[in-house]
Amino acid sequence: MTAPTGAPAAPVRLPIDADFLRDTLLELLVIPSPSGRTDAVMQHVGELLSATGVDLDLTRRGVLRATVPGVRGDVNRAVVVHADTIGTMVKRLKENGRLEVVQVGTHSARFAEGAHVTVLTDDPERTYTGTVLPLKSSGHTFGDEVDTQGVGWHLVEVRVDAPVSDVAGLLALGIQVGDFVAIDAAPQITPLGYVKSRHLDDKAGLAACLAAFKALVESGITPPVTARLLVTIGEEVGHGATHGFDDGTAEIVAVDNGVVAPGQQSLEEAVNVGMMDSTGPHDFHLTRRLLALAAEHDVPAVRDVYRVYRSDAAPAVESGVEARTALLGFGVDSSHGHERTHLDGLLHLAELLALYLQTDLTFRDWDAHRSGPLVEFPSTTVQPTPVEPTDVDRRAEGDRRAGQA
Repeated sequence: MTAPTGAPAAPVRLPIDADFLRDTLLELLVIPSPSGRTDAVMQHVGELLSATGVDLDLTRRGVLRATVPGVRGDVNRAVVVHADTIGTMVKRLKENGRLEVVQVGTHSARFAEGAHVTVLTDDPERTYTGTVLPLKSSGHTFGDEVDTQGVGWHLVEVRVDAPVSDVAGLLALGIQVGDFVAIDAAPQITPLGYVKSRHLDDKAGLAACLAAFKALVESGITPPVTARLLVTIGEEVGHGATHGFDDGTAEIVAVDNGVVAPGQQSLEEAVNVGMMDSTGPHDFHLTRRLLALAAEHDVPAVRDVYRVYRSDAAPAVESGVEARTALLGFGVDSSHGHERTHLDGLLHLAELLALYLQTDLTFRDWDAHRSGPLVEFPSTTVQPTPVEPTDVDRRAEGDRRAGQA
């Protein structure tokens, strides 16, 4: 291996444009983008990145790649975040003029009940508002049955805000089976800095990533390693970062929600480093490097382990990308439900990302190549020294074997 010359300058904690982050988050949240219907939000993201002067392109399927050239052009690292959200799709036009829907992505009908929605027909000029209601939604008609009926997508329907009471009326509106029904975000920012909204997963993460790349570009700092922002469109249905990388991608940092719930360590006001999720542990060295960066620069960060959760890093590795992976999260309470996070946590996430992008690879020489000789394989861990058995251990083992004879 040929080692690159020169050492990168020490990273600095860049100022993050808090107004840009907040305004961008609100803009993203009000653009419907359930998995499978993401063109509008990707257009907006592309315009925001173009305004900062970042070069970008899109893959055939619509994944966006933005690139900030680094000192080293032979290798790159990717920050991956998704723009698609959970949602629903029309399963059936009902005889009462309402819509049966099925979930897009994994989420409970419990949190959909009462939600305002937007019905997206094939004609972009014909969209309709509506509400998700339980089949028994009127207490004046059903009495206590409104409290005893079960929870499930087969037990809710969408009431369309139009004078329609049958299938023919729905068809006349241009509504068809397979139309997307987006759950409205309805974002709010409280006086104490909390953000309450649907779809913070992962539009809050996307806003933080955009703010981090904006800070890097505006600083005039050339990163040691070419940095890419990969914005995916299918994470909620399991196939987000399946493509868009090349052989030079050495590190992948996925940005997604850090689950705030009983038994979890994640916080809304801090960066949350996922040590493991449902697909297994993230890279030992990269995760601890991110934690060290946070500690060195006083960015609040905590570790966590997630049982029923995976990010864009999983499909990337499953599709064969040879790269170290890590997961950085912004704390979300009631994920895929009535979500809440805090602006401080998003700012800290952007700060840590901007710091990370100013550093070289985890192992500067080794990680620049897809493979190498064993003698050069790096390790920062100390293997335990084998302990020779004592005479007592030997006698105990002899007694055990004698008893088995």
